[in-house]
Amino acid sequence: MIVDNALYHRGKRVPLGDGDDQSLGSARVPCDPGDFQWIGIHDPSPDELDRIARTFDLHPLAVEDAGDSHQRPKLERYGDTLFLVLKTLWYVDEEDAVETGEINMFVGHDFVVTVRHGQGIDLGASRRDLEHRAKVLEHGPMAVLYAICDRVVDEYERVGEALEEDVDEVEESVFSPARTDDSSRIYVLKREIAEVRRAVMPLREPMRKFAMGVDERITPETATYFRDVADHLQRVSEVIDNLDVLLSTAFDAHLARISVQQNEDMRKISAGAALVVVPTLIAGIYGMNFDHMPELHWAFGYPFALLLMVGVSAGLFAWFKKSGWL
Repeated sequence: MIVDNALYHRGKRVPLGDGDDQSLGSARVPCDPGDFQWIGIHDPSPDELDRIARTFDLHPLAVEDAGDSHQRPKLERYGDTLFLVLKTLWYVDEEDAVETGEINMFVGHDFVVTVRHGQGIDLGASRRDLEHRAKVLEHGPMAVLYAICDRVVDEYERVGEALEEDVDEVEESVFSPARTDDSSRIYVLKREIAEVRRAVMPLREPMRKFAMGVDERITPETATYFRDVADHLQRVSEVIDNLDVLLSTAFDAHLARISVQQNEDMRKISAGAALVVVPTLIAGIYGMNFDHMPELHWAFGYPFALLLMVGVSAGLFAWFKKSGWL
């Protein structure tokens, strides 16, 4: 469905016609030099997307990609139109889950078409914020491209901060004195970090190109805005790489702790077995039916055997306790 449709003149939104902006649907509005039209679409049907494609003469391959919500971030050029795919991210802390959406952007000389899939970022808020920044909007369609990229990367940073908090919790749990089972959570977090990496890494090259002004529509002043986005994106990339390394280290430490705990358990089991084996050995010897055995016919032989068992066991217990086996 078409969420919003607007014409911008010298950084200001102007009415499209006698009715409201939505009444014009997907119609293309004639633009004066420097003006541009911005149509926002959310989860369009194939017919709606096809109508938009015919109206703005969009390339069929790009339209096909825009209709599929499982594209990787990329930048392509079809004639005078730029086609940019962005992955939107948000974090569900209760589930340690990174959820994803998608924004596809067609940027021409006098139009911008944004196709949004899933929940993700509300572009209406980005549009309203941009409409209060007339100086930025004067840069034309590239201003819209910058504003959306900036909003998406800001969300990446929020997701990175949330993941940092969870990784800190895992590290604290792994190195705590208590016995914990952190392997499953470490795996979940590494999987979510991989999801973030799939959104962040492919976007670095398009942002680098925009920051270098590879398109004739990007002025040196516009490129400054994209350099800021590229800088934030690089920062997110470094955070994600560091978190992945920290989780791998935490997992190795978790396995090492499990190995140490198992060794301690085996020592305690061995010590406990020794406390039982020695009295059993003494009882076994004196339980054999032989006439010629030391102290066999001695009146104090039975108490002596019991005291020997208790004494040896007490000595072993004290030794194991002192050595830390118990």
